[in-house]
Amino acid sequence: MPQFVDGPVRVTVPATSANLGPGFDSLGLALSLRDELEAEVLPGGLVVEVEGAGADGVPRDESHLVVRAMRAAFDLMGAQPPGLRLSCHNVIPHARGLGSSSAAIVAGVVLARALVAGGQLLASDDALFDLAADLEGHPDNVAPAFYGGFVISGREDEHWYAVRVGVDPRITAVAFVPPDGVETTVARGLLPATVPHADAAANSGRAALLVAALTGQPEHLLAATRDWLHQDQREPAMPATLALVRRLRADGVPAVVSGAGPTVLAFGSTDTTSLTARCPDGWVCHDLVIEPTGALLA
Repeated sequence: MPQFVDGPVRVTVPATSANLGPGFDSLGLALSLRDELEAEVLPGGLVVEVEGAGADGVPRDESHLVVRAMRAAFDLMGAQPPGLRLSCHNVIPHARGLGSSSAAIVAGVVLARALVAGGQLLASDDALFDLAADLEGHPDNVAPAFYGGFVISGREDEHWYAVRVGVDPRITAVAFVPPDGVETTVARGLLPATVPHADAAANSGRAALLVAALTGQPEHLLAATRDWLHQDQREPAMPATLALVRRLRADGVPAVVSGAGPTVLAFGSTDTTSLTARCPDGWVCHDLVIEPTGALLA
């Protein structure tokens, strides 16, 4: 029977931006906003403490997403603790397309493994990533949250894969976060069941170009971030988001809907002063870098 470690364990997990325009459900970036979490095994019961972003809207019981992810990871390792304390300091905005749910899931599975003595032998990184992507239902946010950096991900032969690729150091990112969120289920519900072959072909070409642009040819980012499959289709749920994307792109700024929205992610260079000045009234602007490190035990 697996044993549990004494004392608390701590993890930080980055925000993520998925899709990046044409890379629907396959491309994702880790960003330099990090949630901080701490957990420890108790003799009994469950204590959940939450502060920061989304604190007023999340449960404090077994239905909390981090707790659910921890329980799933404990099951994977064959070890359920008698009790748990979980403390969350959230920085990643909720329901804004910056991967808050993926960060919660990744934090949960990493914390659970760290609480089990010899957890690395019971659950490999590949197994934890598979579990996290299963819990989320798609890998494009989970992959960069787990591994960091720029990740290409998908599913093959009943397993999820993630391929980490380097990012040109000249590339930075600015996130424009609106005051009101949009639930991912609502945004996904606006997508059509089928798309024209010509649109799919155009998107495939731009997704390939985006990999080249992010890894070493950022001069192609504007063309590489054009999308045909999901951004315009989501406009009814986030008209101000699409309006900002179009204004920025008309001025030559590579801007996209971050994940399912409604945050706008714009790529910049080392000096983002002029870009951050474009933040609409009432929105919050985050001047970010691409985060090379994923989930990190402190």
